[in-house]
Amino acid sequence: MLRETLTGSMKDAMKAKDQVTLSTLRLVNAAIKQQDIDVRSSGNSEGIADSDILSLLQKMIKQRRESIKMYNEGGRPDAAAQEAAEIEVIERFLPQMMSEEEVQAALDAVISETGAASIKDMGPVMGMLKEKYAGQIDFGSVSPIVKQRLCALAKAA
Repeated sequence: MLRETLTGSMKDAMKAKDQVTLSTLRLVNAAIKQQDIDVRSSGNSEGIADSDILSLLQKMIKQRRESIKMYNEGGRPDAAAQEAAEIEVIERFLPQMMSEEEVQAALDAVISETGAASIKDMGPVMGMLKEKYAGQIDFGSVSPIVKQRLCALAKAA
């Protein structure tokens, strides 16, 4: 479904002669096709799922933010502006980010669902969060929260 949305938006960008959107969506589609090729070797002929596409989009945004930082440090505001424009295009296809309260509620639900009781359970908790809430949570910032919560559970037990 997300693939079709991206393809439709790319066609709209072509018609509107919106070069920034068009070039960004071409990069996104190329990254998706590469991921599809990578998973074919494991027997998946249908390609990556929407949740994987959302994770890919988040990864692309993270890369661009790092590039912006380097371009600004290197005195290249033009290149930083290009990266920022690409981030705006990519963010159009991500679901709205969850609030801190929603993240806490999701974390509580996943911890109870997985039966997590200590830091040893961080992998399964993070995996389920990524599976259920891809594109809605910044996993870089939620990881320390998960670690803190699981450590607190272990101490309470």
